[in-house]
Amino acid sequence: MFHKILIANRGEIALRVIRTCRELGIRSVLAHSKADTHSLPVKLADETICVGPDAARLSYLNIPAIISAAAVTDSEAIHPGYGFLAENPAFAEVCRACSITFIGPSPEAIRLMGDKAQARQIAMQAGVPIVPGSEAPLKDSAEALEVAERIGYPLIFKAAAGGGGRGMRIVKERAEVAQSFDACQSEAGAAFGSSEVYCEKFIQDARHVEVQVLGDRNGLRIHLGERDCSVQRRHQKLLEESPAPLLPAETHEGLRRAALTVAAAVNYVNAGTVEFLVDGAGHFYFIEMNTRIQVEHPVTEILTGIDLVREQIRIAGGEPLGYGQDAVRFEGHAMECRINAEDPETFAPSAGRVTAWVPPGGFNVRVDSHLMAPYAVPPFYDSLLAKIVVRGADRAEAIDRMRRALRETILEGVKTSIPFHLRLLDDPAFLEGRVSSVGLVRRRS
Repeated sequence: MFHKILIANRGEIALRVIRTCRELGIRSVLAHSKADTHSLPVKLADETICVGPDAARLSYLNIPAIISAAAVTDSEAIHPGYGFLAENPAFAEVCRACSITFIGPSPEAIRLMGDKAQARQIAMQAGVPIVPGSEAPLKDSAEALEVAERIGYPLIFKAAAGGGGRGMRIVKERAEVAQSFDACQSEAGAAFGSSEVYCEKFIQDARHVEVQVLGDRNGLRIHLGERDCSVQRRHQKLLEESPAPLLPAETHEGLRRAALTVAAAVNYVNAGTVEFLVDGAGHFYFIEMNTRIQVEHPVTEILTGIDLVREQIRIAGGEPLGYGQDAVRFEGHAMECRINAEDPETFAPSAGRVTAWVPPGGFNVRVDSHLMAPYAVPPFYDSLLAKIVVRGADRAEAIDRMRRALRETILEGVKTSIPFHLRLLDDPAFLEGRVSSVGLVRRRS
């Protein structure tokens, strides 16, 4: 096992890794930006080192600075968290070249799955269903129109190197193709350094369901069930739950088998998430694999009792999983609400200073947050402030418990998404479990 791990991230995920390191007897080193100098993770880490100014590109995305920080602090491994460099194969390769363990999959697996068009090909060759679309990145708008006419409308353009909901355009008719393709290319190039774009048939009323997988260096791979992440705005997840409601048993099993098939196809080691779209008939289609810990990983942890960050560290250190699929138990129903510093009506960012913070508590309630009061919310990074996670004996109890937890949360000084979540939890369509990744699906007569 490692004696010291450098954490190349911030906010709640940095604090999450610090806590697990402490429980494992591993010293934590937090690499932080100047903007985060007075943050809670900085206060709680065993050691800290500033790797650059406020802007992420000069700090959390600065590979030479982070590698240097690991070297001068004598850190044996780096945990990238999510976002920033977590799915950057070049960073993983630099870690390998410098004899620093990257706590995640191999650079080869990150690269294979990081190119969404290539990932589709791998899944298809492994026999996993994919959404009809282009077989490779599109060369220009003329080819985009040709593919669009072949697969039909509506369709969606996606950045091949994309993620986090960025670099996407939904196209409903022929007249929108050229402009949408050009806009997607431009956004992809600016956001990901690659302007490659592919397209897929847009599945109407689709649900976004993902499967958590773990794999060790001995080739043992297991799944930890699925999470329904269909409640989104602008392709950004807002609420996640497990198990996914209203899915036939054969769909649950098919999703889990398909996820393990995809992981095996790239010899996947460590924690990863295989994502699918599920249509109204229960048919599912592979869309991508996230080669990192997910924001919503606590949903799986509270349901299974398995510490995913601990497993990431153990696997990276060469330890075997030590248990098989039969040992995994799913207890009840879990749900997570992301609490963002946003206007609950418009979802516009809400900058400011948190003046009061009292998180909820009680039976089967978990809060992952880096908040403290007072706390100035930096304008440079993601707006996530906290994740409230609950478990109930069933979905109805989980919803009741989440309502109670949200109502007793005190978070003053900035606008948050809490009012949105409370409205959502009272929406009849949500209560019925009829949700799609583009909105609530109303009951059909």
